[in-house]
This record gives sequence, C-alpha cells and structure tokens, in this order.
Amino acid sequence: MEPPGAETVVVRYGDMSTKSSRVRRGMEKRLVENIEALLADRGVDGDVERRPTRPLVWTDEPTAAAAVAADAFGVVSTSPARSLPPEPDPILDAMAEAAQAHYDGGSFAVNARRAGDTFPMDSEDLGREGGQAIWDAVESDFEPEVDLDDPDFTVNVEVREDAAFLYLDEIPGPGGLPLGSQRPVVALVSGGIDSPVAAYEIMRKGCPVVPVYVDLGEYGGQDHRARAVETVRTLGSYAPNFRESLRVVPGGETVELLADELEQGRMLAFRRFCLAVAEEIALDAGAAGIVTGEAIGQKSSQTTQNLSVTDPITDLPVFRPLLTMDKNVITERAKEIGTFTDSTIPAGCNRFAPVQAETNARLDRLRELEPDDLRERAREAVADLELVEP
Repeated sequence: MEPPGAETVVVRYGDMSTKSSRVRRGMEKRLVENIEALLADRGVDGDVERRPTRPLVWTDEPTAAAAVAADAFGVVSTSPARSLPPEPDPILDAMAEAAQAHYDGGSFAVNARRAGDTFPMDSEDLGREGGQAIWDAVESDFEPEVDLDDPDFTVNVEVREDAAFLYLDEIPGPGGLPLGSQRPVVALVSGGIDSPVAAYEIMRKGCPVVPVYVDLGEYGGQDHRARAVETVRTLGSYAPNFRESLRVVPGGETVELLADELEQGRMLAFRRFCLAVAEEIALDAGAAGIVTGEAIGQKSSQTTQNLSVTDPITDLPVFRPLLTMDKNVITERAKEIGTFTDSTIPAGCNRFAPVQAETNARLDRLRELEPDDLRERAREAVADLELVEP
C-alpha cells in the first residue's frame, strides 16, 4: 500500500550501520549497484540514490520497486513512500490525504520519527498533531479510534534535515550484507532442499557463490541434474550482477567405483570427493571457501564425528550456514526463497546410499577404505566440467 503521491522507495539496512564510516560507504555503494541490477533484471524503472542510512529509489512504480529492492541482500525493509519538505504543514496535509485514501475504519496510529533538531516539533508532538489531522480527515465517514499498540492502520513519517518521507507499509528484506562485500565461495549444490538454502544464506552475508553440481552418472540422472540447474537459476534471480554459470562436474565413474567397492564409509568418501572437487574449482575461481547444506545429525554422514573426517580432504574452510537448523526450518526457508518446488522433483539418487549407515567414522580407517587416487579423480573430473548458463 502506497500513500497518494508516492514517488520513491525508502530502503533500510541493518548490519551495515555498525561498520566504520569508510566501510559503510563502500557497502552502501555496493548495495546501490545491486538494487540497480535487480530493478533492471526485473524490468522496473527506478533511479537509486545513495544516502547515509537510507538509500532511495526514485520511481513511477514505487510498490513494484519496493518489492524488488526488498530482495537485495543487506536490506532490512523497504517502503513505497512520498517525499515531502521537512515542514509541519505539508507533512500533516499528507497524513490526512493518506488517511482519506486508505483508512477504512477501525483503529489507527501515527508513528513519527525525527532525525536532527531543525524540525520545530519533536516526534511526540508530530505524532499527536498528525493523529489529529487524520481524525479530522476521516471522522465524517467513520468512527475513528486511536490504538498505539495494535492499530489497524498506521501512518509512518520519518523527518530528516533535508526531507521527510511518509509511508504506510514496510516490506521485509533478507537483512545481512550487500552481495559482493565479501569474498566469493564455492557452493556445492545437490539440487535437494538443503544446499540451495545454504547457498542463499551465505549470499545473504555478502558472499557471491560459484555453484557446483557433481553429476552422479547413472545414480543421478536428468531429473537429479535438473533440480540443481533450476535451483541455481532461482538463486541467480537474487543476484543478477553476480550470476555464475553452474559447474557440472562428471562424478559418475567415481560414484560407481565407490558403490561397487565400498559399503562402509561410502557416503563419507563421496563427500570427501565433492569437497576435493570444490577446492579445485575454488582455487581457480579465487574463492575463499566452500559452502554446503549440511546440518548436524540430519543424515548419517552429518554427525559431528563424520563431519570431522570429511573436512580434512581440503585446506579451505567449509562453511555450513544450516549447521544447527532443524529440517522444518530449512524447508520453510526453501519455500520462502522459491527453491522448494524444484528441489523436491523425484530423482532416485538414494540408490547410492549404503544399506548400513556409518555414523562414527575414523579418519585413518576412512583413508584406508577410500581410493588412493581420490584427489586425482577430483582434478580429472574438474578438467572435464561443463558450464551451464544460468
């Protein structure tokens, strides 16, 4: 819902405000670039202005632009807004107009905030005067009621030294940091529910991702690969200026070897192979680490003991944003970001799982069981990777 005369979007950020002024300026610049890229990618016209603490989008489509900007990593919330002179009369008039346009009965409130000391009213006075202006504007048609705790209708105004902004709604954003403010990481994407959510979460903290899918050969198939491709495309929609081609790495031969020769430790050896693949790609791409969708105890390969024996295959840090999350929380997150439907296409990849799960592996024993040339297999597979455009 936008107020009459809305022509801008107020963008709010959170964690960026804790940074030094130099770092914050760089992040604000990056955030503006990312919002511009999102608007262009989704066909919404708007000019983004970098301002301290409150970037603005000037547009003829404030509601659409606010929804787009709310997808930018680093954004806490956005609001379609009307800009006004920082003077009492225009602000009070605009409050009355907004109420006449959108108030349809019930309780209301005014949420007024003021920055600086040049405005002649404090926040409390502006809220009281604004409430009276709204009451006067609607009392002939309704029986208005003031409720400051849980109102049905709220008029918000932020007054700054050079301008005031009036808005009615806030669209929540992902929070975090602007994408590109951190080094990239390689994301191992299986196409299941968890790994795309993990990639999204690391992107939310400012890290571009280089997506990698290890093709399982006959143990995966087209549907398994399609899941990975489509979820990566969805992730790319949040980062059009950081889209990376999906690296599809042939892993079928190694998977077949592990299935034929290993019962105990099979899944852990495969995880180590995937991490070795990711490390090879990370070194080539200048990535700072590897991200996976693993969560403690969710599968037998993800016990704390088993995680401790998979990581030593790589010298890079392995980031696990979902480490302590429950499955239902991860699933809801997948639905929110739009990867759930593609992640649940039936694929049959569970045929690779052993009959007897390993939950308490020892690293020395696993190294004895796995192929001696596991790292070399990873290098050879990466040399034959296929790029799939997002």
